[in-house]
Amino acid sequence: MQSFFGKYKFFGIVLFLLSSVIVYLFYGALQPKKKLPVYQPNMVNADLVDPTLQYVKKYHKIADFSLVNQNGKTITQDDYRDKIYIADFFFTTCPTICPIMTKNMAHVQQQIMDDDDVLLLSHSVTPEIDSVAQLKKYALEKGVNDAKWNLVTGDKQQIYGLARKSYLAVKTDGDGGPYDMIHTENFILVDRERQVRGFYDGTKTEEMERLMGDLAILKASYAE
Repeated sequence: MQSFFGKYKFFGIVLFLLSSVIVYLFYGALQPKKKLPVYQPNMVNADLVDPTLQYVKKYHKIADFSLVNQNGKTITQDDYRDKIYIADFFFTTCPTICPIMTKNMAHVQQQIMDDDDVLLLSHSVTPEIDSVAQLKKYALEKGVNDAKWNLVTGDKQQIYGLARKSYLAVKTDGDGGPYDMIHTENFILVDRERQVRGFYDGTKTEEMERLMGDLAILKASYAE
């Protein structure tokens, strides 16, 4: 008799475990997959956006650009075609937040080193100081991998226009004049369609974890 109940007890445990797995899988299938927003100018703090774009509700994309990287190579939107990328704005002589941002971007670089779908792009906001030679020196000091990460310099007005009209990332309203200074701690996640998909505080480690989580979500959306 004890053997009889023992067999049924074992059967009951197996049935319970199997039922639990089925319920878990069923519940997971019913949960909506997380998707990242596509940020439009009207969704972002107006202080971060050029006044001409503050009420735009759709079709916003990163504008075409032509800048020069740490190796003297001209970098355009074509170098990022069909790529996800993370952008920021910095300058090599910045003594405050830039070293922290660069360290965190280097950490991101380490995590995406073997991922052919993801690149990095850092824009100098003091291009008159950050020559190609200066960017190269900085790149070597900070462990920049040329295949993954472009540090770019070039026309100041173009860079400032990108910051406010494309990346929606900068609070000050400088237009690229000789005495303007814009800067932001934001890292910006950009998808393959050149749309803004997320903003992250580049000075905070926990924000880098959120960035990597969102990057995984974005990559998964292309696999669906």
